[in-house]
Amino acid sequence: MTLAAAKLHLAVLFGGRSCEHEVSVASAKSLLESGAIAESKCDLTLVGISRGGRWFLVEQPAAVFAAGRVEDDCGLPAVMLDHCGGRRLVAAGGEGDGLRHRPLDVVFPLLHGPGGEDGTVQGLLALAGIACVGSGVGGSAAAMDKETAKLLCTAANLPQTEYRTVRHWQWRDSADGVMAELAALGRPLFVKPANLGSSVGVRKVDGEAGLREALEFAFQFDLKVVVERAAEGFREIECSVLGNDRPRASVAGEIVPGREFYDYETKYLDGKSQLLIPAPIAARTQKRIQQLSLRVFQAVGAEGMARVDFFLSRDEQTVLVNEINTIPGFTPISMYPKLWRASGLQYAELVEELLRLARQRRRQRDRLQVKVELV
Repeated sequence: MTLAAAKLHLAVLFGGRSCEHEVSVASAKSLLESGAIAESKCDLTLVGISRGGRWFLVEQPAAVFAAGRVEDDCGLPAVMLDHCGGRRLVAAGGEGDGLRHRPLDVVFPLLHGPGGEDGTVQGLLALAGIACVGSGVGGSAAAMDKETAKLLCTAANLPQTEYRTVRHWQWRDSADGVMAELAALGRPLFVKPANLGSSVGVRKVDGEAGLREALEFAFQFDLKVVVERAAEGFREIECSVLGNDRPRASVAGEIVPGREFYDYETKYLDGKSQLLIPAPIAARTQKRIQQLSLRVFQAVGAEGMARVDFFLSRDEQTVLVNEINTIPGFTPISMYPKLWRASGLQYAELVEELLRLARQRRRQRDRLQVKVELV
């Protein structure tokens, strides 16, 4: 079955329990309003996940998008059948309606942060035998955890900033000992929750008091925190990756932050940052960043799509890997679709390719042996 031959049963998941709930809703709104999902090709189901983790079949998305969040009265309560062969969403109908069943071929999880980008939803979909846009369990979990991603990049001999990982129990038991160890990194530093995106919980610090405060703040969002030496004076470059076994990289883009660094407010609220697409860099630097993007993508076991972020020195001699995002934003200001547009792939074509890649990977997994013949 191809997209042209029969309608694809597609579900878009958005919202979630993460601090990036509103970003996810904005991404879903952008995807739907773009017209990239053609009614002639797809039978679309919208599933909103509330901050409390409840799933809802959303049949009136305008109200949800206007509110910017998924509330508990936004639709019919729903569950995903997570046994192999289920491949459907079940929603409780209104009075006298019984249960509604929605068959599913592919799910597009526009979920950012824990509970959506970290392999949890991907595992649920794998159990149900449903194709999933983007990375599977392993790639999602590895990329979401900043420490794990950095360890995999180190194993692949990829250049990065120097960092340390601090666990909550270490900070609780010996804050002074942690501070002594972090002194070796110098200043300034970035303090980041290990399993969040969109710069949530991130602070840049120069002094000891600021570092203690930033660690306390970051531990409100995660039990593990990554502390990195700041790449002072470096430019922020991003590159989009698309594909499974033979991924390809887009042109690179540059972010010129409206503030000292590209934090949550700068990304989504004040609108002062500039996106330079393509980035004003030398051709050899462009090629190097594209090659490094593919290496990072493969190092963490990513699939389907990802955006890889870098730091680039002013003389373009040094490129450092910052991080990889396996579910990049799809909002109107998001880099991922903009970079592909600049590379010749329009939004609708990008979405169709992501759906194709998801189904391709699902078919490959379905062909794997699930039993062993004993001799």
